Amino acid sequence: MSKADLVFTHGPVHTGDPARSRATALAVTGERITAVGHDEVRELIGPGTEVVDLTGRLLIPGFQDAHIHAVYGGTELATCDLTGTVGVDDYLDRVRAYAEANPDQAWITGSGWSMESFEGGLPTRQLLDSVVPDRPVYLTNRDHHGAWANTRALELAGLTGDTPDPADGRIEREADGSPSGVLQEGATALVARLVPPSTAADRLAGLLRAQRLLHSLGITGWQDALLGVFNGQPDPSDAYLAAARAGTLTARVTGALWWERDRGADQIPELVARRDELSHGRFRAGSVKIMQDGIAENFTAAMTSPYLDGCGCATGNSGLSFVDPAALREHVTALDALDFQVHFHALGDRAVREALDAVEAARAANGRRATRHHLAHLQVVHPQDVARFARIGAIANIQPLWAAHEPQMDELTIPFLGPERAAWQYPFGDLLRAGATLAAGSDWPVSSPDPLAGLHVAVNRMEPAATDGRVFLPEQRLDLVSALAAYTAGSAHVNGHDDAGSLRAGHLADLVVLDRDILTAPAEEIAEARVLRTYVGGQLVHAAG
Repeated sequence: MSKADLVFTHGPVHTGDPARSRATALAVTGERITAVGHDEVRELIGPGTEVVDLTGRLLIPGFQDAHIHAVYGGTELATCDLTGTVGVDDYLDRVRAYAEANPDQAWITGSGWSMESFEGGLPTRQLLDSVVPDRPVYLTNRDHHGAWANTRALELAGLTGDTPDPADGRIEREADGSPSGVLQEGATALVARLVPPSTAADRLAGLLRAQRLLHSLGITGWQDALLGVFNGQPDPSDAYLAAARAGTLTARVTGALWWERDRGADQIPELVARRDELSHGRFRAGSVKIMQDGIAENFTAAMTSPYLDGCGCATGNSGLSFVDPAALREHVTALDALDFQVHFHALGDRAVREALDAVEAARAANGRRATRHHLAHLQVVHPQDVARFARIGAIANIQPLWAAHEPQMDELTIPFLGPERAAWQYPFGDLLRAGATLAAGSDWPVSSPDPLAGLHVAVNRMEPAATDGRVFLPEQRLDLVSALAAYTAGSAHVNGHDDAGSLRAGHLADLVVLDRDILTAPAEEIAEARVLRTYVGGQLVHAAG
């Protein structure tokens, strides 16, 4: 009997296999799992076998993130970081300190400010002018659907009170019509186009920086949700291809090619060529990202009925559908016929319905194909559409961290949705009960990439640090096994890795060792767990110090 390269003993082992969910030992040979069981697995230990004693620790399948922007996130870690605080003075102190530490940078750039920090979610150019008056400043918010610019940046972009809003965005304005300093959605490109682009070396360094962080969180693979030029951001595809060719891409990555929403079917041949050009080693680009709407906080998410105003009265705004719904059905049908997966950004209930209609049209025209189309975000889902996911085979790609009470939800969203529609938010439990396949992701750098934090919110519907005891729509909570399946097997399925996401003989040895058994610990302690080891294909890619 041949001996294994790696054996884990004295479990617990959570396999993710419903027929055999728990084991105490697992063996790996090469890049694959060769045995899962109990004491009999120890027979595979030989003189050259590495043995990992799990006593008190939990072995699980590697996490996969079904919606993330890893290169953006890794690159932003090297710019002005505004995450981890909601204090306006903190933001300004950080911008000032970054500018002082980088006197030779022509532009001050960064990300991470939160809309909840400002009245109406809108900071002003004058605030930035007070700390950096002489150089342009451009800072994206934590959602990356808006940006905050100082007066110098607006002047360089030529923005005035006479500048019209672009079709896919909005320039926030002062009382006299002058730009106030906040740009929403497509309007961000009016300034972003002037920001010195990152270099290929910057993007590759950002990818490798992100990969180290993600592996430290137990993430073994992901789907990068935007490969292309977007709102002035350069295309990160070259970083993935360079890392894949050099052998430094240790994660398994699927890339979603950006659908340019001001173009039509003429771009499909280019997408086919890019899919062939970019797929190499552990990187493949077989998905297409279509952003159908914006976000609820700036009233650009597409809704079936109008947003409310501050007095609770209906407005004339129901959000934006970036792609005409009839054209969307045609495009998705054509992409499906070419074996592309379509990765939708669909946040409002109208956008969700339009995306489901497009998937249904593709199924009617082409039959059921293994294209695994998925809808990401799903903040508001009309109850009439919940059952459609399972019926047409559309996967629900959830970002659990957002399904909790916090100021952006309570102050900038719920009042403008109204009570009925607010109760339709993030219906994870309803989707699961209706038979939908769930995948999970983070949308990092929009929010934390930590899967354990996401699991905590999926199960508790409360942020890990919450102290007020308020549960956000408790009937939509997931049990931990189902939530864990979404972060492992569900996302592996979306990413095209059917031989990952569960621990079975013959499957890829993408594994994570946690410091405790979260399946037997209290639910309120899930986020306290930590990753001790991460393996991809049997190779150790992270070990906690």
